[in-house]
Amino acid sequence: MQDKVFLAIIALLLGSPTLWAGGWPQPKNGGFFKLSEWWVVSDQHFTDVGRIDPNTTTGVFTTSFYGEYGFTDRLTGIAYFPFFSRTYFNNTRSATTGELLVEGEAINTVGDTDLGIRYGLIVDKPVVLSASLFLGLPLGEDSGGTAGNLQTGDGEFNQLLRLDVGTSFRIGRADAYATAYAGFNHRTQGFSEELRYGLEGGLNLFDGKLLTILRLYGIKSLKNGELGNAITGTSLFVNNSEHLTFAPEVAYRLNDRWGISAGFGTALYGQLIFASTSFTTGVFYQFR
Repeated sequence: MQDKVFLAIIALLLGSPTLWAGGWPQPKNGGFFKLSEWWVVSDQHFTDVGRIDPNTTTGVFTTSFYGEYGFTDRLTGIAYFPFFSRTYFNNTRSATTGELLVEGEAINTVGDTDLGIRYGLIVDKPVVLSASLFLGLPLGEDSGGTAGNLQTGDGEFNQLLRLDVGTSFRIGRADAYATAYAGFNHRTQGFSEELRYGLEGGLNLFDGKLLTILRLYGIKSLKNGELGNAITGTSLFVNNSEHLTFAPEVAYRLNDRWGISAGFGTALYGQLIFASTSFTTGVFYQFR
């Protein structure tokens, strides 16, 4: 059962670049790779006090590569590279006259990239534990467009330290797992530090062909930076952004190596973040 649950857990990726699954490292010379699309289109956002306000319709589309490779049975290398990211906002028109007030714009660039390592502190036990370090590389555009308000990155180099704990078990005849994580994200360039946390559970159905996932995760800003609050949450990269998000996902194995996945995420609470549902789809490949 351990192998089945391990394979299932590796088949997870939030669509969100800030979440990596599980306390299980990859086996030596084993790997998992995923090509995915993540997007959100929103005409409203959470303010800095958690209320929902309207905004000009804004969209973000990110095409990314995610990979894990086991250097040893305990040490796994991780990379997330959004090689194409598109951010746009629509025309702004007067509600009374229809007059064009602000012309819409778009940028198409790479996005901020993450490189990391995961080390298995406790492996091959009923409860496993791993520690991870992720480096956020500011490769995206942090001030695109005429007014500098289109972004595919935040322009700062950050370092995330994270602990993951996980366990596997059975529900009837089905393999299942549960994980939890907590992390501290140190940020630069005047951004506030963050606490990151999450819970996740998955159930393998139809002899391991279909994995169903329920995920709850969030970010809590320490609000100790120098930039202060952004005026709105019409970007994914403003300072002091917070959220608690529910994100179910399903992954289907086409064969022993290939599979597809789809999911969505919706914020149950937020500050300075879009107040609309995001979506993700992907195709993954795995070897041992």
